[in-house]
Order: sequence, then structure tokens, then C-alpha cells
Amino acid sequence: MIRYFSIRFLYGFLVLLGAIVVVFFIFNVLPGDPVAMMAGQRTDVSTREKIREELGLNDPLGVQLLYYINDLSPVSVHKDTETNQEKYNYTKLFHTGESVVVVKPPYLRRSFQNNKKVSEIIIENMEGTMWLALAAMLFATIFGIIFGMLASLKQNSFLDHSMVSLSVVGISAPPFVIGSLVSMVFGYYLADYTGLNTSGQLWENDIDGKRLVLKNIILPALTLGLTPLSIIVQLTRSSMLEVLSQDYIRTARAKGVRQYNIILKHALKNALNPVITAVTGWLASLMAGAFFVEYIFAWKGLGAATIKAVYDKDFPVVMGSTIFVATVFIVINIFVDLLYAMVDPRVRLK
Repeated sequence: MIRYFSIRFLYGFLVLLGAIVVVFFIFNVLPGDPVAMMAGQRTDVSTREKIREELGLNDPLGVQLLYYINDLSPVSVHKDTETNQEKYNYTKLFHTGESVVVVKPPYLRRSFQNNKKVSEIIIENMEGTMWLALAAMLFATIFGIIFGMLASLKQNSFLDHSMVSLSVVGISAPPFVIGSLVSMVFGYYLADYTGLNTSGQLWENDIDGKRLVLKNIILPALTLGLTPLSIIVQLTRSSMLEVLSQDYIRTARAKGVRQYNIILKHALKNALNPVITAVTGWLASLMAGAFFVEYIFAWKGLGAATIKAVYDKDFPVVMGSTIFVATVFIVINIFVDLLYAMVDPRVRLK
């Protein structure tokens, strides 16, 4: 068991390290002067050189990568100065000459636009993306299981063929296309009937303060959840058909067990294993998929902040957001692997 856990954590660490290296090199070969973006074009030469030295831009690219990984690492080595203490907010472990080994939060640098810590920008915008991803996954899971189950019970019927065809469309259509159509139809043309808007936030300012406006999350969650919904429909349908053909289902029917109990207590329960796999895997993916959806619906979240940073060439924010999403994706996948190992001991032997 311990060996299985160790291997999964090692794989996750290597994948994250690879993601960090790729992200670093992609954004460090792009055109543009980070110092000019950060300090402005009219800054004097001495100020620019000071910023360049602080960011390590005078060093070779490989050394800059090591500095970046050192900044991201919770356990790292820095010179023990008041400036570094304020910059990294670290706790000292032990000294090594002029430097000190410390424990600290991952340091994702600062925004070129407002000199704000990237970690603070991520924290400010993360809540909106998390609620949107959870709402989309809840919608996709509930309706995906219901539609998939109905399709399997009405195999080869008009309902079955319609569900399969619509799920193929849902899987194939890009989120930004679906989002544009959903926003135009339900938020503009049919707004008088639906009461929904093309844009809005989960929390809106009111006279008495902030108030929760749940209707604003409906269209973004619907758009974001259509792809996983389509996949869950097909998974549930195929899994249900396989389970319904098993001997113990035929035995239950021969004994006169009611169809309702056969479907819910026996067939559906055993057919949900692949669905659970899809749900846990898609939750992390939806955070990345939310980027374009947030932009279309003007939803305040990490995706909208990242796209704005791309337009502004605010590379630290884009890099930090990408690494954060990659970390969430890896952590969730490790958690799912460990959960399977605890539930099914056979998994640990693979």
C-alpha cells in the first residue's frame, strides 16, 4: 500500500515539474521585455537594471529556471535578508553559510500590470471558478445519469437514438461555440421568458451589501457542463446495458423482483463505477475549460483573469494560473487513484 502511494506521488511530482518547465520556457521565449512591462517605458536605466537583477534576467535561461523553481518550492534556499523575509514570508529552518533553508508558501512572482502578488490574484478569482466548475459538474452528473439510464431502458427506441446523437454533438462542439449560442438564445432572445442574463456574477452588490444571485450561474454552468454531460450519458448507457445483461439481473426478474428495485438497487448501483471515474476526472478539467466560458459570460473567475492577463502580456499571472490549474488537476487525479486503491485492493497490484 505504501509503495503504491509513493509511486503515485512520485508520478504526480514529475508531471508537475514537467509542467513548470514547459510553462517557464514557453513564456520566456515570447517577445517582449518583462522589465519594460513591469516598470514602464519611461523608467530610468538604474531602476530597470535593479528590476532585471532582482528577477535574475541577467543570468542564463537555465539559471533563471532554477530560480523560478526555487521560488515555487515550499522548501527553498534564499539569502537571509529583510527584503527576502518580506518578499517570501518564510520561516527559517537552518543556515547554510550566508543563505538559509526556509519553509514558505509558493512564490509565483508579481503581476507586471499592478505589481500585485500572483498568488493573491489567484486567490481572489479562484472562488468564482470553483463554484462554476462544481455547478457544471453537478448538472452534468445528475442529468447525465438520468438520461443515460433512460436511454438504456429504451434501447433502440427514438429516445435512445436521440440521446446518443445529442451526446455526440455535445462532445464534438467546442465550449466557446456552445457558450455563444446559449448566451444569445437564452440570455438575449428568450430573456423575457427565462429571466436570465448574458452576464452577471454569483454575488452582486446591493443596498444592504452583497446578495447571492443563483440565476447568473445557470447559463455558464449549462455551457461548461454540456461536454461532461454528454460523456456521462454515453458511459451510463453502455454500463447499464452491460449490467442489465448479467445473470443476476435475469435471476432477479425470474424471482419476481419489481423492475423499480432491479434498476435502482442492483443495475444502477453497479453501473456507476465508470461514471464516478469520469466525474472525478472531469472536475479538474472543468477548471481549465472554464476559461473561455468565463470570458463569454463576463464571469469573475480565474479564467477571465488569465485571459485578460494574456491580452496585457502579464506573463507571471498567466504562468501562475497555468501552474495552479495543473497542480489541482494532478492532486485530484492522485486522490482518485488513492481512493480506488482503498476501495478495491486489486488496483494496488497493477
